[in-house]
Amino acid sequence: MSSLSRDTVEEVREVFDLFDFWDGRDGDVDAFKTGDMLRCLGLNPTESTVTKNGGTKAMGEKSYKLEEFLPIYETVTAIKDTGTFADFKEAFKTFDREGQGFISSAEMRQVLVSLGDRMTDAEVDQIVQCTDIREDFCPIIFISEFIQKILDGPYPDKN
Repeated sequence: MSSLSRDTVEEVREVFDLFDFWDGRDGDVDAFKTGDMLRCLGLNPTESTVTKNGGTKAMGEKSYKLEEFLPIYETVTAIKDTGTFADFKEAFKTFDREGQGFISSAEMRQVLVSLGDRMTDAEVDQIVQCTDIREDFCPIIFISEFIQKILDGPYPDKN
């Protein structure tokens, strides 16, 4: 079977059952929701990782039973695709051409919605909120501080 602990299997089962509830309670969950299930389980796979491991781009293409989803979870758990501080710092050099240590918040938004694993405006708004970026107050983002806040996540609800 798998090398997952009994507690982990139970946690995966709970998330799977929740998604199955919204998918009709038939014991299958649409593969389109693979990324969402993995994220609910505390993972942060890229869309590319999700697709490579059985996720689909559209509803109705494929579905999984729990026993089929467990190996996907186990595989994605082993993938280290989050990057390090140095990885992020190197990536930001492209946008910080003068080496000043900051970029404009408008440029950051443009990058996040148009390059790589593209994000929606709502997802960018969530990052802005979670990292305490005050676009109205200071329209620049200090790169090292921003990277550290992203890597320090997850972020508690602010009420």
